[in-house]
Amino acid sequence: MNTLSKNARVAGFFYLLVILIAPLRLVYIPSKLFINGDTAATIAGIAAHEQLFRFGIAGDLVTGAVSLVLTFTLYRLFRDVNKHAALLMLMLGFMDTPLYFFNTLNDMATLILVQGPDFLAGFSKVQRDGLATLFLRVHGMMTYASEIFWGLWLFPLAVLVYRSGFLPRFLAVWLTINGFAYLALSYAGLLRPEWNDLMAGIAFPCQLGEVAFALWILVLGAKQRPAAALRTPLAA
Repeated sequence: MNTLSKNARVAGFFYLLVILIAPLRLVYIPSKLFINGDTAATIAGIAAHEQLFRFGIAGDLVTGAVSLVLTFTLYRLFRDVNKHAALLMLMLGFMDTPLYFFNTLNDMATLILVQGPDFLAGFSKVQRDGLATLFLRVHGMMTYASEIFWGLWLFPLAVLVYRSGFLPRFLAVWLTINGFAYLALSYAGLLRPEWNDLMAGIAFPCQLGEVAFALWILVLGAKQRPAAALRTPLAA
């Protein structure tokens, strides 16, 4: 296995790890514990499944840490393609980690309020539940804000894939579409919440671009094509 292909597979491994862990808090836990429009049921669900909620916090912390490693491995893979684009990807991709870590604070506060320890005795149950719901809402809004960077970092990555010569260009197109999908989801979540469900349904196939990219570099690696194959043939 050549060094290029080895670096690609390492990056693919970390990318797939992020793809597998991130949905724990983003998708699975909300589907199991959160009841739209029913604050009492949501709080009761968190209290009854406290360990699952803790796994969500741990999952976000792991996702943030692995995302940082992923960004570096992709920078190492593409830095010789275009250094400026690789640095831009690195900077935008780096934002994923602090956003994940900061957002876990909202879940930690929610958990403390749900537990109702003695030092919160000055707050009634209704007040604690209201505050817990507030922190859950802030977590959701923070996720919508994070999607801006989830989308933006895919654009320089797509440019690097397109210009690399060792990965198929259709992946670059799909990553670009994936980036716009995240920006659309962020726009809907922050500005037009009533569009959330519609936008999520439209965006889902677009978001598979990251999955396709991760699986390609993990399974197939990268193979440098001859320079002649990269040149566009002149019209006769």
